[in-house]
Amino acid sequence: MFHAVQYRPLRLITQTTLPSMCLKLIFSRPVAFAQIWKSWFSSHSLIGNKNIILMGPPGAGKTTVGRIVGQKLDCPVIDVDDDVLETTWNMSVSEKLQDVGNEQFLEEEGKALLKISASGIVISLTGSNPMHAAAMEHVKKNGIVVYLDVPTAVIMRRLKLMKVDRIVGQGSGMSLKDILQFRKQFYKRWHDIRVLCGGEITAEAIAEKVLDAVKRYQNSELETFISTRSSRSGNCKQKDSAKYFSDVVTEGLAPDGGLFVPESGLPKLTAGEWQSLIEATYVERAQVILERCIHPADIPASTLGEIIGTAYGENFSCSKIAPVRHLTGNQFLLELFHGPTASFKDFALQMMPHIFAYCVPRSCNYLVLVATSGDTGSAVLDGFSRLHDTDKQRIAVMSFFPEDGVSQIQKSQMIGCQKENAWSVGVKSDFDFCQTAIKQIFTNSDYTGFLTVEYGTALAAANSINWARLLPQIVYHASAYLDLVHQDIIAFGSPVDVCIPTGNFGNILAALYAKMMGIPIRKCICASNENNVLTDFIRTGIYDLRGRRLIPTLSPAVDILKSSNLERYLHLIANGDGQLVTQLYNQLENQGHFQLQKDLLEKLQQDLVAGWCSEEDCLAAIHSVYSTTGYILDTHTAVAKVVADRLQDRTCPIIISSTAHYSKFAPAILRALRIAEIKQNPLSQLHLLSSYSPLPPVHWGLLETLKKNENEDHQICAADTSMLMSHIEALIQNHFM
Repeated sequence: MFHAVQYRPLRLITQTTLPSMCLKLIFSRPVAFAQIWKSWFSSHSLIGNKNIILMGPPGAGKTTVGRIVGQKLDCPVIDVDDDVLETTWNMSVSEKLQDVGNEQFLEEEGKALLKISASGIVISLTGSNPMHAAAMEHVKKNGIVVYLDVPTAVIMRRLKLMKVDRIVGQGSGMSLKDILQFRKQFYKRWHDIRVLCGGEITAEAIAEKVLDAVKRYQNSELETFISTRSSRSGNCKQKDSAKYFSDVVTEGLAPDGGLFVPESGLPKLTAGEWQSLIEATYVERAQVILERCIHPADIPASTLGEIIGTAYGENFSCSKIAPVRHLTGNQFLLELFHGPTASFKDFALQMMPHIFAYCVPRSCNYLVLVATSGDTGSAVLDGFSRLHDTDKQRIAVMSFFPEDGVSQIQKSQMIGCQKENAWSVGVKSDFDFCQTAIKQIFTNSDYTGFLTVEYGTALAAANSINWARLLPQIVYHASAYLDLVHQDIIAFGSPVDVCIPTGNFGNILAALYAKMMGIPIRKCICASNENNVLTDFIRTGIYDLRGRRLIPTLSPAVDILKSSNLERYLHLIANGDGQLVTQLYNQLENQGHFQLQKDLLEKLQQDLVAGWCSEEDCLAAIHSVYSTTGYILDTHTAVAKVVADRLQDRTCPIIISSTAHYSKFAPAILRALRIAEIKQNPLSQLHLLSSYSPLPPVHWGLLETLKKNENEDHQICAADTSMLMSHIEALIQNHFM
């Protein structure tokens, strides 16, 4: 429990700045003046003329932490409750509240805060200050607002010990817990920095975290990105060539053909910080994690919060966003299909378009290109079509998919998701061609330069090669673990395994990143279908495409031979050796294979194990799980289930990523369950599934999209990069000119 502050360096500063205050004190209190002048200069190096403003609920420890921060910076401290309100009113805060009531109290409190005009000090706000907009705008102009984020359950315990059962703003019939939850929206609106404060952390430790967070806030130049094909002392070393989050979102692919990664790696949360998120909602967890990964100089915390709220609001049919469901034994399903297009791709692509729109300059138009093996196409089209109208005028998206390499329902869904700024193009080839062609287009400086000069349009990427696609996926892997803790399945710190159907290596890489950030994931199990190049690689260290042809399967989203995001993982385990990564990928491009050296393979196998699943076993798993549990797996989740059954050692829970809703693959489901003759029309397939009452309902968004757009068409392109470039130019002319 935090104790009240007995001493404060400064009682009240109103309507003055620090230097002028010092001039007033010099004649009457020369010793105090000397102390304050010294304090001002010693703290000036960290916060300059800014104030550190501590914000949080009652019981968060703002007063105690503020005093400690002030002592560490050797600068003055104001506690608004004691130094401003009680001094101004000549009565206690509780007496004032009883005298004027809730509404008038907030107004009077705000007026008092409006009188503060100081710089280079620490200010501890009251718990209700953030509810007065004008007052907060006033103090925020010259301050860095630090939110002491304490779990509500911890605050409730502290207030009980303090014998507080009522706080400002708590109306009749409203519980203490309700008003604490209500106030969170205001803290979310005003904070620049968040400091997570678990139940056991000391005030001294929180003060250190505050100072570290302020240093990070003031030093955005430290959070740079490099290419996987450059060394850590390479082309991003010079300040004028440094790449920041906004840059890598805009550019997508590095100029040398590599992928962008954070130069200093991902941040790591402490066990206490993770535990403080156990009671949090998915949206709250997302904001905390992404604030740590995205510097506020790129996207301010309040703006990031708005983006997350928009992404995971009404667009998802389940309030838990990514619920974890028990399947059987120690197996759990992470359901990632409750978004508008029924696949895990929605988690990134409901958010990434808004991040992109915020980060890119408004002086240029942007055409976002994406290659898809099925699910990404509809998700990216839906996501970018939800941008504000002004953004849709300057940002368009084009999705290339293998014309004969996706399910009929996936194709119909992509066609149905076309909007005024979003188009689909079928390519007479496979996904690997689509992905390679887009990479070639991005690295063709003559062509991209021509588009910029001739049409004022730049190209951007929305595949998982774009860093903004990967970050949101880290959240659901972390959230799944926290849900198991919340459900008392495991204690925090106990390990879990995860099993993920894997093609382009993005989803499983996000799980590995969650592990790096402190989530106790033991093994990541890579599940392949008959295109099992990754399984062979993880087992042997040899990535060999020689003589391999892509096999169309019932799980088309993982029908991939060249896994783009594997490059990021190899860069990670090679300790940032960009030259080695370049050598490996040049060899893959020129000779069709490469082999990891023994020490790297050993590192890889500490994180990863792998297996693959045949078509027959995939269908059998769908039938078996439905027969025993009544649950229907989609084909990709069935692949993961088969591999999990074979590879898990049953010493800890295993979380299987359920990456798509079963109704996206109706023919395979009908075949697996032996229900009826399969009809070719996608809408008929869904109606047949819907009519079979024992089955869970088909996905709401999928059925709606197909009903509305049954007769729409799309463009088809030959497997020729120059033809893709022609389609791109034609689209730019039609949309932007």
